[in-house]
Amino acid sequence: MSSLKVFTRELRVTTHRRLEAIDITHLVEDVFDESGIKNGLCMVFVPHATSAIIANEAEPGLMQDYIDLIKEVFKPDHGWRHNRIDNNAHAHLAAALIGPSRVFPVIDGRCVRGTWQNIILLELDGPRTRRVVIQVVGEA
Repeated sequence: MSSLKVFTRELRVTTHRRLEAIDITHLVEDVFDESGIKNGLCMVFVPHATSAIIANEAEPGLMQDYIDLIKEVFKPDHGWRHNRIDNNAHAHLAAALIGPSRVFPVIDGRCVRGTWQNIILLELDGPRTRRVVIQVVGEA
């Protein structure tokens, strides 16, 4: 009978712009490979109120499109009430709707993603150093 294993790593990712999309797939895969888990779940989580995680294509034009869409929908220069105290309401709103995590199935020793699904950190209020927690749970 297999035993349940939990493997956790916390990484730091430094961002360089106020709004930025960063492909962190290779970082997550390195941690996943280190876990040795064969079947289970891999969670990627940012414990921040002004950043988010998505799973989608990391083509350079599309990476900029994510940022442009965030600017259009969440308008950094809009008269948000929270801007009276911190000038980053757009970042909180975008992070709340996009979400701080993604979970991927682990099957036969591989973290399952679609062909065009990379793991992308969305910086919404940078530049900063962001914590990224990767936790893999399952059978070794």
